[in-house]
Amino acid sequence: MVAKRLYRSENDRMIGGVCGGIAEYFDLDPVLIRVLAVLLLFMGSFGLWAYLVMWIIVPTKSDVVKPVKSKKKVVAKKRVIRKKK
Repeated sequence: MVAKRLYRSENDRMIGGVCGGIAEYFDLDPVLIRVLAVLLLFMGSFGLWAYLVMWIIVPTKSDVVKPVKSKKKVVAKKRVIRKKK
């Protein structure tokens, strides 16, 4: 059984992808989550702080590095970005 993980959405994002990621995790409509986030924002500043903290803490799927197993040791995949001259 594969554990379900919470990620920020890369496809369904308005600002940081937090609401889209929560909607994907719970299999809900992202608009519903966004309306709840706005309501929390107007009921005090809790919604803003929760969104900002989740934006910082919750990774996107592309940010998560998956290890590649070799016979001797575990090596992590890395992206190499080269500048064009």
